[in-house]
Amino acid sequence: MSLSRALETGDLAELPSRRDEDWRWSDLRGLIRAIPPASPDASARGEGPFAAVCSETMLVINGGSARIHLAAGEKKTIALRLISRAEGTSHSADVAVTVAEGAELTLLESHESFGAGYITDVEMDITLGASAVLERVVVATEAADAIAVTLARVGIGAGSKFAQTTLAIGAKRQRIETRLAHPGAGAAVRLDGVYLVGEKRHTDLTSTVTHKGEGGTTDQLTKGAVAGQGRGVFQGRITVERGADKTDAKMGHHALILDDRGEVDSKPELLIFADDVACAHGNTVGQLDEQAIFYARQRGMTLAEARALLTEAFIGEVIDRIEHDGARDVARTWASEKLRGLT
Repeated sequence: MSLSRALETGDLAELPSRRDEDWRWSDLRGLIRAIPPASPDASARGEGPFAAVCSETMLVINGGSARIHLAAGEKKTIALRLISRAEGTSHSADVAVTVAEGAELTLLESHESFGAGYITDVEMDITLGASAVLERVVVATEAADAIAVTLARVGIGAGSKFAQTTLAIGAKRQRIETRLAHPGAGAAVRLDGVYLVGEKRHTDLTSTVTHKGEGGTTDQLTKGAVAGQGRGVFQGRITVERGADKTDAKMGHHALILDDRGEVDSKPELLIFADDVACAHGNTVGQLDEQAIFYARQRGMTLAEARALLTEAFIGEVIDRIEHDGARDVARTWASEKLRGLT
């Protein structure tokens, strides 16, 4: 069951529901009462958040397909703009990304809203060859009343490096999911996320990483802040299969609830079936330090300024891990702007 299948067939029974364990906090069947008509053709607006830091831009507007292929040894920075310019309609997109052996891709992906009340579904297949490098930075700014689901299936080769940072503000229902098959074999994965959710918005960052061979690493860090009846969901699962010895995997999720109306649901999981591994996970949900707020205000800040500064510093640990300088600057600006309305 999936949203893409429901949009294709028009059958609401294809929608995932709270009976599905991985969807229990982001039920779609109870939310969508009818499948809207298909979104019309539309044109792009503006340049997108990464226009100044990319060498090439690809557009997908109200659904469609995109194919990105880097040949062996090639190096590119590509902005992928997934645009929803729709009112009360629905659309699906499929994206295939192939990075051949020894190639390096920085994929700057933006989910942009120029409409309202739409449903959008994006499915991505990402493949890395041996010793390939891919950094994926995702900025997802959907409409407050939209339903948006993104699924990325990732397969990586021996000695490759895959890094991902997802930045999300939520929607009526927003889910960004990553499923990664890890071969071990010296491959390295960084899987990070930031969510800043208010105004009754809902976001769900879900990931599964399956280590299938010896000697792989996974480093995952997600941080979020919620307020104003916003809801943040984090689900992370790392599985180390039999024979995947010498795996080094760690996962951290940490969230701030900025007022008494926000909600955070989290489920970090480690499933380990091998003996010679180094695996750990941590999970915390709390509030801003009142003493730190007090000291900030003693230096002339307003309460809102102090809360925004402390929250920005909290999530800054994730943003600082972005390797591409220009994308990191865009992410910092994005976070600063979104925090003004959240704190």
